Amino acid sequence: MNDLTPDRLHPDGGGLLLAPDAVLTPDGLRDHYAAVVAGDTFRAVGPAERLAREHPHLTPVRLPGHVLIPGFVDAHHHLTQSFGAALAFGEPSEIFRRVWVPLEGALDEEAVYVAAKLAALESLRGGFTTVAEAGTRAPVDVELVAAAARDAGVRCVLGLVCNDVDGDTDTVLASAEKHLTRYGAEELIHPSLAVSVPEAATARTLGRTAHLAAEAGAVVQIHVNEHLAAVERSLVQHGLRPLEYLYEVGALGPQLLAAHATLVTPREVSLLADSGAAVSYNPVASAWKGNAVAPATTMAERGIRFGLGTDGTRGDAFRLADAAESAQRLTYGLATGDSSCGAGWTWLDRAARGGADAVGLGARTGRVAEGAAADFLLVDVSGPETALSWDLPWELVRRGNRDQISAVFVAGRLRLWRGWPTGWDGRALVRRAAELAQEVMLRAPVTRVHPTSADAWAACS
Repeated sequence: MNDLTPDRLHPDGGGLLLAPDAVLTPDGLRDHYAAVVAGDTFRAVGPAERLAREHPHLTPVRLPGHVLIPGFVDAHHHLTQSFGAALAFGEPSEIFRRVWVPLEGALDEEAVYVAAKLAALESLRGGFTTVAEAGTRAPVDVELVAAAARDAGVRCVLGLVCNDVDGDTDTVLASAEKHLTRYGAEELIHPSLAVSVPEAATARTLGRTAHLAAEAGAVVQIHVNEHLAAVERSLVQHGLRPLEYLYEVGALGPQLLAAHATLVTPREVSLLADSGAAVSYNPVASAWKGNAVAPATTMAERGIRFGLGTDGTRGDAFRLADAAESAQRLTYGLATGDSSCGAGWTWLDRAARGGADAVGLGARTGRVAEGAAADFLLVDVSGPETALSWDLPWELVRRGNRDQISAVFVAGRLRLWRGWPTGWDGRALVRRAAELAQEVMLRAPVTRVHPTSADAWAACS
């Protein structure tokens, strides 16, 4: 479809009536469906002919060659780590100690804003309309991260780090309460609490943040059972694995968003299922710097809530969905003869509706349905990868790519058109980020175990 232009995607007469070839609804792909966008929500979703009759004041915007699908949800991100994304390549586990903590500690206020906005732009370009930010360690007010997400136009579940092992517990908990109130009524910013790893917080804080988040309808984001070293430290310190310890101190419940959960025993899987906790399944992070792959298909079978997260690796939702299915196939499916591994629809659903539920926004976003937030993508399926479609959900998972995303909407507004923002200068941001990243890396005490690939190549020459 070559004649679609962004001027056709702005509300006319109080709304937009979008008529693509098909709409991906919670009940599956529906041909000849349409959606009415009014304000920041979907006013109606249904057969195109019926919606045209019911909304005669709206001129249908015909979108041949396109499907309308819900925006993807990145259930685990670190927005202020974008200056050093490639530093994770080829490194052993627990790189946060050697790379991310030093890097974020070297960020000043401008660098925090630019790094977070750069990450938000990459997310939007990759089809993510919501990101769960797990909390920056930069010594700044998190409002800078909120402002970056807000200005970029992405929906953000904004974590505040509540580590208190080396701090004042009362001060940390007071800040947590303030954070939940500060962002309790915003359109795009949704408050969340965060603990880096269970060992970074006292038992009191783990229990109290769980209570505060549950009262506020928010989530607590914690990296759990990601690395073998952390599991072993927990066993030595508490005689319990990290998830078992969270259960022991009253921090395991529906408010928990457990990032990674890769090294889980059958008992811990049961704890997740019985408690109602959610998981961010991060397959690319497992491949790049982890010890294992989360048993996501088992979690699905046990009814465990989970979404898909990038962990800041790359903001490309289609490649994330592909990695989610592929990781399950390689680690579990091949050994058991499971040739489906959830099928394409599972990973599209977990990347959108499941992710929204996991990050605490299931009532607001993640689906194309009447009353839901109008966070969605217009995807061009007329190219050679998907034009000859027999099973579009599978094809979007296996063959889709972000270059097919014509438009990204968040809260009913067109935010990106063919990869670039419509209301601000994305290319200028990228240029400034490149300048600042050089400065930050010169002063950040980052320690890498391996040389860069270019240095390794030169050493072998």
